[in-house]
Amino acid sequence: KKQEGILDGIAQNLPALNRSQKIQKRASKVGFDWQDVGGIFEKIKEETSELEEAIDSKDKGSIQEEIGDLLMIITNLAQKLDVNSEQALRESNNKFVKRFSFIEQHLNEKKETFAEASFEELDALWNESKKLG
Repeated sequence: KKQEGILDGIAQNLPALNRSQKIQKRASKVGFDWQDVGGIFEKIKEETSELEEAIDSKDKGSIQEEIGDLLMIITNLAQKLDVNSEQALRESNNKFVKRFSFIEQHLNEKKETFAEASFEELDALWNESKKLG
């Protein structure tokens, strides 16, 4: 019988961020981890640079791979800081929807569409929405 690996048994059907964090946690338990967040930030910069190169190449497969790598290193940072990445993203999604709705409401009151609004106007409304929490 094949010996079970350290990462075996992590459910495939988990949300990807949760699964990534479980993978990171198990790897960390056996010492496969950065010593501090500084190393993780260096890796984030490296992955961001690789994503920029993939975008320049216009290779969809490479772009997807690099976005995945970047998401995974972000979940590693969350794991290191004892933050639930799934919950963090859920809260950020909700915050974005609230702010976007604020902009939409203001545009509706002015009988204006997103397409008609300037970037500067949208940015100003976004910044105004941030003041509301």
